[in-house]
Amino acid sequence: MREGISIEVSAADRARLEAVVADRNRPQKHVWRARIILATAEGLGTHAIMRRAGVSKPCVWRWQERFMEEGVDGLLRDKTRPPGTPPLPAATVARVVELTLGEPPGEATYWTGQAMAKAAGISLGSVQAIWKAHGLVPHRVKTFKLSRDPEFISKLRDIVGLYMSPPAHSLVLSVDEKSQIQALDRTQPGLPMKADQPATMTHDYVRHGTTTLFAALNVLDGTVLGRCMQRHRHQEFIRFLNAVEAAVPAGKLIHVVLDNYAVHKHPKVLAWLERHPRWTFHFTPTSCSWLNAVEGFFAVLTKRRLRRGSFSSLVDLQAAINRYLDEHNTDPKPFVWTAEPDGIIEKVRRGYQASRSIHSHVPFPGRKT
Repeated sequence: MREGISIEVSAADRARLEAVVADRNRPQKHVWRARIILATAEGLGTHAIMRRAGVSKPCVWRWQERFMEEGVDGLLRDKTRPPGTPPLPAATVARVVELTLGEPPGEATYWTGQAMAKAAGISLGSVQAIWKAHGLVPHRVKTFKLSRDPEFISKLRDIVGLYMSPPAHSLVLSVDEKSQIQALDRTQPGLPMKADQPATMTHDYVRHGTTTLFAALNVLDGTVLGRCMQRHRHQEFIRFLNAVEAAVPAGKLIHVVLDNYAVHKHPKVLAWLERHPRWTFHFTPTSCSWLNAVEGFFAVLTKRRLRRGSFSSLVDLQAAINRYLDEHNTDPKPFVWTAEPDGIIEKVRRGYQASRSIHSHVPFPGRKT
């Protein structure tokens, strides 16, 4: 044993070291460190310990000294080391953040990592680390749309009130049409999904026409009444209303949530509405299609059935949509609205405040200027 090294291993330390060696989930560096100390306690020489642990002589001496100073705990942790490269100066970090928040040079619309690294004179990794630390993602952008409907607040409260507290003895329907659904037939069959390989689909297709899906989502139970039609004029919309009228039991009032599409306000549609007094239309504010619950159903229909589908004819497309509607209605889920109107109004107000800070002429809906 090296001069100056004197190791005494207590029964408790020996039990801990043997447990480390026996633990298959332990890091191997902890295992051979424990073996060094156990071999030293057995009275083995340095060369014998080197052979047993498979390490060099300086390594044996280093961990013998560490055990003398800190015990078993010293074997199970590594000493902290200074970073290989010094941290970037605070001025450099501040300059990168300032440049990122500003406009990029030339005709570019946003900063890339390589462009920022060249402008700041640092590495790409350093730029990415600064952006991550400050939560900056210059390659991403979020879009938004603020309604300018002067009756935004009253319409919002009206529709949310229908969702959260529907009137007694009535039906709340969310109605809209999904137009221009294309019957696309892929020119070649795709390959199925395999391990480490997603399914494939050719970009080339043949279009066999389009259809329009008129749909009414029952907010109370989640069922959907749908009809596929060739066009989406007021004539087709009235035909769909007649289908809904026939499907809803007599004696129930019908409250319909609609967007501001011109077909929904056509004079003949309004005349039909006057002839059916149990019907009441509730129009969403302009630029607020997210208030119409059936839009969520359309999104799921597109993702789950239409986007990856291949349809050999328009009839094939309409049949697929009808089958999806039947499948959906076998296990429907009621539509649940959770956002309070006051919270929505406050978010919109903050959006207009941010817009006014840049464009002073932007008014808040419902406020006279």
